[in-house]
Amino acid sequence: MGRSELERLSKQELIELVLRLQRPEKTSRTSSKPPSTDRKERREQAKPGGAKPGHEGHSRALSPDPDEIVAHRPGQCPCCGGALAADLPAEIVSVCEQSELPEVAPIVTQHQRLAVCCPSCGSRVVAPVPQTARGTPFGPPLHAVATYLKTFQALSYERLQAALADLFGLTLSQGGLMNLLRRAQGRFVEGREAAVSALRRAQVVACDETSVRIEGCNAYHWAFRSDAAVVHHAAPTRGAVVVHAMMGGHRPSVWLSDRYTAQQGHGERHQTCLAHLARDVAYAVEVSDDPVPLRLQLWLGSVFSLAERVTDLAAATLSAKRRALERRLAEILSAPSRCDLTRALQAKIGRARDQLLVFLDYPGQVAVTNNGCERALRPAVVQRKVTNGYRAMWAAAGEADVRTVVNTARLSGAGTFATILKTIGA
Repeated sequence: MGRSELERLSKQELIELVLRLQRPEKTSRTSSKPPSTDRKERREQAKPGGAKPGHEGHSRALSPDPDEIVAHRPGQCPCCGGALAADLPAEIVSVCEQSELPEVAPIVTQHQRLAVCCPSCGSRVVAPVPQTARGTPFGPPLHAVATYLKTFQALSYERLQAALADLFGLTLSQGGLMNLLRRAQGRFVEGREAAVSALRRAQVVACDETSVRIEGCNAYHWAFRSDAAVVHHAAPTRGAVVVHAMMGGHRPSVWLSDRYTAQQGHGERHQTCLAHLARDVAYAVEVSDDPVPLRLQLWLGSVFSLAERVTDLAAATLSAKRRALERRLAEILSAPSRCDLTRALQAKIGRARDQLLVFLDYPGQVAVTNNGCERALRPAVVQRKVTNGYRAMWAAAGEADVRTVVNTARLSGAGTFATILKTIGA
């Protein structure tokens, strides 16, 4: 804005412009920005980590079936110096354990094809090619370890190559590693199709996406979540076409997401993620003296409190509390304000008004936040930061298949590496 334009502004417009320029930057507490982008002084003022006051401590559980037990028995009495016989009755005073990893070395099996001369006819007979020689020279456990380290520990090809050499004494080229991972990822296609099929039968589906680099271009990593499946999908676009292709025409009863336009209209009803709105409200409370953002913050606090005990209340009680919340919200949204930030917030929440309390009609089935999808996306965000994306689309799609199978298995309590090993070895 130039000088001539500023001179044409009224006094009130100049005041509004100065107030907007003085607003503090958004942080991870007042927006969807990651904590790593916060300024250092804000991080120094943050609450210390570790256990909070009143937290019950936990200690490492003892092994129910130790490989070896060593009993430490006193041999001499410190009072009189008398010898203590080994057959004296004893009691266990304390137990401590020491865990150690065995030495890891690759088990190499060399298959030799032999030829012999037939004593009857003199023909030279050669043994058939063994099945192991027709496929990969690496077994399922090695494929599982490489897939786990690459996908869930975000190792680059160079670091993965070094890890296998240092830990297991295996020398593999980066091209060999690429082929190994591509073979392993192919074993997860069937599990991914089963997860998609379960997603298309779900009545409640949550969805979110995050940016990622694929083949040097901007792309997106999507996560779809239901009670029975978690599906990851790599796509070059953030548009609604991705959702349409994933759901295959299925419209769940409730769709849970943020307010992004491409996430709208995919379910019979929509529950807006209230955590996103809460951060917007927190920013307005921080930068504005207007009372409306604070009233909205208190209103959201009441909603979150109700969500924690929604399954403990009767239907009539929930209906009464819903009517009370809707009355309070109507009063807040109709309150006059001279703050442009407040008016924008009122308009934004007003447009989502019918999507804020849908969870009350599905007690225990619909969450008020989309934290489940955000947690599912977090490893993909770490991968993006560490490796800066994928060199090829097949790698992004294959890794999405691995995450789909593993995260779906986690819903039933299965472990990450155990699921990978089971899938590759099947």
